[in-house]
Amino acid sequence: MQHWDSALIQKAGRSGSPLGRLPPSHVLPFGLKDNFWEMGETGPCGPCTEIHYDHIGGRNAADLVNCDSPDVVEIWNLVFMQYSRESDGTLRALPQHNVDTGMGLERLVTVLQGKRSNYDTDLFMPLIEAIHKGSNAQPYKGLVGKADSECIDMAYRVVADHIRTLSICIADGVYPGISGAELVLRRILRRAVRYCTEVLQAPSGFLATLVPLVVDSLGDAYPELKRDVNLIMDIINRNEAAFLSSLHKGRRVIERTLEQSTNTVFPVDVAWSLHRNLGFPLDLIGLMLEERGIAFDTEALDRLAAEDAKRKFQSEQEKTSSKLQPNVHILAELQRRGIQPTDDFPKYAYSCGQDGRYVFSPCQATVLALYTDDCLVSEVSTGQLCGIILDRTSFYAEQGGQAADHGYLMRTGQQDLLFPVTDVQSAGGYVIHEVTAPETLRVGDHLQLFVDETQRLACMVKHTATHLLNFALHTVLGETTEQRGSHVTAERLRFDFSIKAPVTKEQLKEIENVIHELIQKDEKIHMAEVPLKLTSRIPGLRTIDEVYPDPVRVVSVGATAQSLLQQDVKPEKQGSVELCCGTHLLQTGAIEDFVVVSERQLVQGVSRIVAVTGQQAKQAREVGEALAQEVESLSHRLQSRMSSLCIAQRLSKEIGQLTETVDNAVIPQCLRRELQGTLKAFQRTANTAIRKLETKEAMEKSNILLKKHHCQYLVVDAVATDSLSILMKVVNQLCNQLPNTAVMLLSQLDSGKVFCACQVPKSITGQLSAAEWSLAVCSQIDGNAGGSSIVAKGSGSTSDLAHVLNLALEFAEARLHR
Repeated sequence: MQHWDSALIQKAGRSGSPLGRLPPSHVLPFGLKDNFWEMGETGPCGPCTEIHYDHIGGRNAADLVNCDSPDVVEIWNLVFMQYSRESDGTLRALPQHNVDTGMGLERLVTVLQGKRSNYDTDLFMPLIEAIHKGSNAQPYKGLVGKADSECIDMAYRVVADHIRTLSICIADGVYPGISGAELVLRRILRRAVRYCTEVLQAPSGFLATLVPLVVDSLGDAYPELKRDVNLIMDIINRNEAAFLSSLHKGRRVIERTLEQSTNTVFPVDVAWSLHRNLGFPLDLIGLMLEERGIAFDTEALDRLAAEDAKRKFQSEQEKTSSKLQPNVHILAELQRRGIQPTDDFPKYAYSCGQDGRYVFSPCQATVLALYTDDCLVSEVSTGQLCGIILDRTSFYAEQGGQAADHGYLMRTGQQDLLFPVTDVQSAGGYVIHEVTAPETLRVGDHLQLFVDETQRLACMVKHTATHLLNFALHTVLGETTEQRGSHVTAERLRFDFSIKAPVTKEQLKEIENVIHELIQKDEKIHMAEVPLKLTSRIPGLRTIDEVYPDPVRVVSVGATAQSLLQQDVKPEKQGSVELCCGTHLLQTGAIEDFVVVSERQLVQGVSRIVAVTGQQAKQAREVGEALAQEVESLSHRLQSRMSSLCIAQRLSKEIGQLTETVDNAVIPQCLRRELQGTLKAFQRTANTAIRKLETKEAMEKSNILLKKHHCQYLVVDAVATDSLSILMKVVNQLCNQLPNTAVMLLSQLDSGKVFCACQVPKSITGQLSAAEWSLAVCSQIDGNAGGSSIVAKGSGSTSDLAHVLNLALEFAEARLHR
């Protein structure tokens, strides 16, 4: 008979067995370490009770509970959410208690199917069998720990588990990326790829072929899997290809670093750069270096990783922390006092006159509560930062991707004192206005509200333009395009969306044209509240994965929500229609103009557009035209002024500066791509001219040196040039003409800086290494050098070049005559 084990925490004040038929020996008390669940450093938490199952049975398994035994596993956990862990570490009772239950589906299936491991069930075996067929690995045996010495079975389990995770997450809109959940998913994908290719010896692209099996297994429970099979496979394939490319680049960087360094310890900054920028696995760097007998400072690397994690955490905390955001205790106290949620419907109280000017209705309100320093107060004094909760407000709280309103409050009857509102947030139905009080403010005071109309109108323009952009994207790119996020401010709009392929320049132009046509038509914008259950009948409705209120606000362009519900609108006449709580224009013509100023891929399968409207769009066009004229002017100079190296280098620098300006300027993205392509071609032309001119100059200098040193086995000399590139070319050309000669050339600039370049015949590198030679010389002049045993370069600084030349000669002669 198999046994159920239940672990209960006794300190929570619960005695006796909730499972009355179990013997007392099966009810085990544990302490805070095992039976107190917390979501993080702060937040809801509480004691928990767990059900553990012994897969072997017929024994007393009490000593194996919570001991990481593979045979005695937890299958169910109930957390009694009754506390909140505060930032100072204390526990505070939650105003409302609940039970958070978590049951492991795979573990329960393991029990029901009489298996010893999750991976032996029908949830995983089809995947494991497919992995065996598609790889060069031996069959799966279910080995763990030391018995699985080559980690083959571990690789099977990792790949089977990770492909399920990847499929579900991607179908749910989480794509591999560089931060947060996206970064976690990227690491999961890369771990799966490494086990696939390195341990199981599967071909590249194999991982994505497992997706259909996941769909067969979980598609009925997760229908979005069936809808997005091709997208999931495409994203996995593209990310795998990118990772394998990064591995290849990383290996080349490691090889080059080892060739150019004489140190026995690998530079930790190079390792960290590979990991941070290319996603190169740190353990793989360690293995590669271990194979070559090179040391690796893991402690220094751990410090860099810890510092980076700390910076990221602090950055996230700064983004998400709000001094005004009331916690659950404050919200509970507001409800206990009977303070009603804020009526924020006045934020929609505006109209448009015949002259096209928007008029925002006045609003008066009463202070219902004041919030500061994590507590409710009856009054705030001069200089205090506080949150003000009113009975009604015309201020828009940040939500739905739209930035909060700014403005000011005035006490009724006191027109000479302003209470500036710097932020507006919403929590639990209450709208909190952030204010630093210029004078004492009390609960019960009557206020007049004044929204910054310029800022609000600019947000309305951008928000309506965002809806038109969403509509245009579906029109041009197809119905499979889905919104992944958006943000609207007075300055610009940002829109993230899923893509199957990169957006082309032609598609961007077409997207802008669709929006311009809607602006020129000056279509009416309709807003109406509709019962949530009826919205499924609205054709062409754009929704995102959010919880919507009931009734919900429908914003439609051209046609009313009522006509759409009655399906009185012909498909070709149907425009944008979305569920949205934001504030919008009343007609599209007020947008005036629309320009996409940035479009880039955030991660595989997700792109981001940034756009501006109105006067900002006009300015973007003007700046773009001015830059286009500069590029045209540069084109003429490139065609007529490449006669000398100095001119070519100056033009190359100018191209670089103009490229940086084009990259960062707020200009139409279509034009930016055209200019970037043109400047890239210009840079290639300039680089080719520079190489030819440098080669010509180097040839002239090497011929002079050849006449001077034509019969010598060792050449150490000075060359007049301010370019290390030319100096290297002189060395190379001289060695081509004197193949058995070791050459070191030095060049001193007016500032005292010295360039060093050397080359040694392969036949004598056992006696004289170029890397050691250059390092020996440059270290004597407060410099550094690096390279291979054949070719090396470096730099330093000295006022006595003749002395340095003697040092270089003596070092080489000593090595060659040993």
